[in-house]
Amino acid sequence: MNNSLLNKGTAFTEAERDALGLRGLLPPQVMTIEQQLVRALGNFRRKADALEKYVFLTTLQNRNETLFYRLVQEHAEEMIPIIYTPTVGQACLEYGAIFRRPRGLFISIKDKGRIAEVLRHWPIIDVRMIVVTDGERILGLGDLGALGMGIPVGKLALYTACAGLHPYYTLPITLDVGTDNVALHDDPLYIGLHQKRVRGAEYDEFIEEFVQAVKSAYPKALIQWEDFGNTTAFHILRKYEKQVCSFNDDIQGTASVAVAGILSALRLTGGKLTEQKILFQGAGEAGTGIADLFTAAAQKAGLTEAQARACCWFVDSQGLVVKNRPGKLAEHKVPYAHDAAPIATLAEAVEKLRPTILVGVSGQGKAFTQAIVTKMAEINKHPVIFALSNPTSKAECTAEEAYQWTDGRAIFASGSPFAPVTYKGKTFVPGQGNNVYIFPGVGLGALACESKQITNGMFLTAAETLSKLVTQEDLDMGRIYPSLTKILEVSAKIAAAVLEECHREGLARLPRPADVEADIRARMFKPEYRNYV
Repeated sequence: MNNSLLNKGTAFTEAERDALGLRGLLPPQVMTIEQQLVRALGNFRRKADALEKYVFLTTLQNRNETLFYRLVQEHAEEMIPIIYTPTVGQACLEYGAIFRRPRGLFISIKDKGRIAEVLRHWPIIDVRMIVVTDGERILGLGDLGALGMGIPVGKLALYTACAGLHPYYTLPITLDVGTDNVALHDDPLYIGLHQKRVRGAEYDEFIEEFVQAVKSAYPKALIQWEDFGNTTAFHILRKYEKQVCSFNDDIQGTASVAVAGILSALRLTGGKLTEQKILFQGAGEAGTGIADLFTAAAQKAGLTEAQARACCWFVDSQGLVVKNRPGKLAEHKVPYAHDAAPIATLAEAVEKLRPTILVGVSGQGKAFTQAIVTKMAEINKHPVIFALSNPTSKAECTAEEAYQWTDGRAIFASGSPFAPVTYKGKTFVPGQGNNVYIFPGVGLGALACESKQITNGMFLTAAETLSKLVTQEDLDMGRIYPSLTKILEVSAKIAAAVLEECHREGLARLPRPADVEADIRARMFKPEYRNYV
């Protein structure tokens, strides 16, 4: 009853209560999981706000994981925005205040030299999936330090709920190296180290020790890097992508879901991938990650690498990213610094570059003004507007604004969910470019064949697979992603495609199964109670 993976609560049978010594510890009525679901859903819906719902679900997960995952799977569209974006952002901001029970491992810079020992304190010896953050760039909220633990916990819940990865194999980790958010230093409820963030050689040594300790303790584990700062994220990804099976969801997962959205949008516009011009607001992890994967897709469609990169333009805090800009460009921006005159603002860039696609990944809420979106509609019959920053408060524009300002002609997607919009008698269902469509399936496919690495080829395969799963019915209502009600099916298809790509690239350690999709489905955790007697 105290083990959340084994607990059935009131669903323990009469025989189990006798055999396990539970008689008297539970009310006498034996209930089915279906009855428990009715009660749990009712309690969930009675909560006054999203944060209270988050706390309720966290408590349920800590008590009875089978019931928790059954609830999330059967009500995915209602639950996913609570356990992840946008509510998880608010939950992280208040993680110290709502803290009930630790989940996962907190490894601090003070543990340097003994990380292997800390890992041994985790009670599960066969960990397969680790999501780890250092809390420096939590969604669009910035440096939250140890409060960022809500992200690994939420992401791993989605691995199970959306792809059937058994929760037994998952481990959320926060690496606490301090925080540069000085407000947290003065917060008595802050649960992390009250010190400035460690950087440089000491930080690199800490990460190296962590990676080597994971490789030793959990040789079959996949590491998902999550919400690291821009320079740190790129450095870690490049250093370890071939040393250990790992990927960065902010860079590669976001790229995959965005490219899938572009492929789906082109089915509505009738345009060709090779003829697009993408303008990004924001030149960090997400933006350049999208551009890199778009470049790979455009090369596959016939462009040279130089031609493909020339399709992608960036506006950052200093204006248009161009070669002759004063100062040294960050390494990840250099491939997209074109020979062009400087442009100071996004509005001016839209006017002069005339993009077909506008992508917001800067965390700057309301950056897509009415003038900018209207200009996009003047340039394009069906302007593609992706407001991908999270949480909702950071979205570059709302779905309603995008449709109204383009006279209902926009193809819109966002990072956080927006409700359907009715405009001039037509109802549009905006697509949510949520990484949950991508990373669970990619992770499951890689783990199913024990891949040595995660490559961009796997993320391109995932994007192409996701786009093909968008139906004509979806497109007719303006939605360029499948309904979240189909997320288990989506993840199974992506996992199968990724497993095949692993074999094509020669990275799979296990032999290819005769029926790949059947093998994937057989591995997927089903939230059903087991019989103990």
